[in-house]
Amino acid sequence: MPTNNRITQLFNIKYPLIQAGMIWASGWKLASAVSNAGGLGIIGSGSMYPEILKEHIQKCKKATDKPFAVNVPMLYPEIDKIIQIIIDEGVKIVFTSAGNPKTWTKHLQEHGIKVVHVVSSVKFAMKSEEAGVDAVVAEGFEAGGHNGRDETTTFTLIPMVKEKISIPLIAAGGIATGRGMLAAMVLGADAVQIGSRFVATPEASSHKNFKEMVVKAQEGDTVLTLKELAPVRLLKNKFYEDVQNLYSKAPSKEDLIELLGRARAKKGMFEGDLEEGELEIGQISGLIHDIKPAAEIVEEIITDFQKVKEEVSKL
Repeated sequence: MPTNNRITQLFNIKYPLIQAGMIWASGWKLASAVSNAGGLGIIGSGSMYPEILKEHIQKCKKATDKPFAVNVPMLYPEIDKIIQIIIDEGVKIVFTSAGNPKTWTKHLQEHGIKVVHVVSSVKFAMKSEEAGVDAVVAEGFEAGGHNGRDETTTFTLIPMVKEKISIPLIAAGGIATGRGMLAAMVLGADAVQIGSRFVATPEASSHKNFKEMVVKAQEGDTVLTLKELAPVRLLKNKFYEDVQNLYSKAPSKEDLIELLGRARAKKGMFEGDLEEGELEIGQISGLIHDIKPAAEIVEEIITDFQKVKEEVSKL
C-alpha cells in the first residue's frame, strides 16, 4: 500500500479505502468499525433527522479515536441544522452529494473541515474542483442508490475525470474487492469508496432481510430506474415490477411520484419489506456472497490488493 498516498494523507487514515455513506445502512456502528480497521468510515445522514445524526456522531466519537466522516445529500430539507451539528460536534471530514458543491464548501472549510463532493460526470468533477473541494468521488453507474443519468461506467469515468482534474480522486461504483480496488487505482484513482460490500455486515443498520437478499443477488438482478425523478439502482422485486408496469402506460412524473410515495427506501432497506420496499444496491452485489464483520472485509480487501498487485507486477 503506497505510503505517500494523497487520500491517506488528506484524511490521516491507514488505507485509501472509504466506506460509502448509505441511507439506512451506515450509522455509527459501521462507520466506527471501518475507521478502527484503518479505512474511513462514513455516517450517512440522508436518512437521519438532525437530532439522530447528532446522536450517531457522538456515539461514533466514543467508539473510535480515528477519523470518520459524515455524508450530506444537499437536497436534505434541514441542511442548515445538519451542517451546524457537524461543525458543533467537531467532525473533520464531510462528503457532500446531490447538489451544488459551491453552496457549503467554503463555509465548512472555514471551520477546518475537509470537503469531498460526489459526482457522476467529468463536467461536475471539474465544477467541484472550481468550487474548491479537497477531493472528488467519481461514481460510475454500477453503483447502488442514486447515481448518474448518463450511465457512464466506473471503468470509463475514472480515467476521463483523472485527465481533467488535479485534486485527489476517489473511485466508486462496482468495487468490492482488492482486485477491483487495484484496477481503479491503476486507472488513476487515489482511493476507492465502497458501499454495497459494507451493507452485508452485522454493523450495517439495514434490515437482515435486505442483507440476505443482497447476498443472494446474481448478475442482472439490479436495474437503474426512475430517471425522471432521481436515477436509482434497485434490486428487482414487486415494487420494481410495479414501476415497470407503470412505465408501460407512459406515466407522467406525477404518476411516478405517487407510486413511489413516502419512505419507500426505509420500508425496504430498514424495515425489511422485500415486496413493497425500495431496495438500493450496486451491480457488484452479484459478487457478495456472505455477511461478515466490517473489519474482516477491510482486511480481506487490503490483503487481496497486495496479493494481486504482486501478481500483476510479473505480467
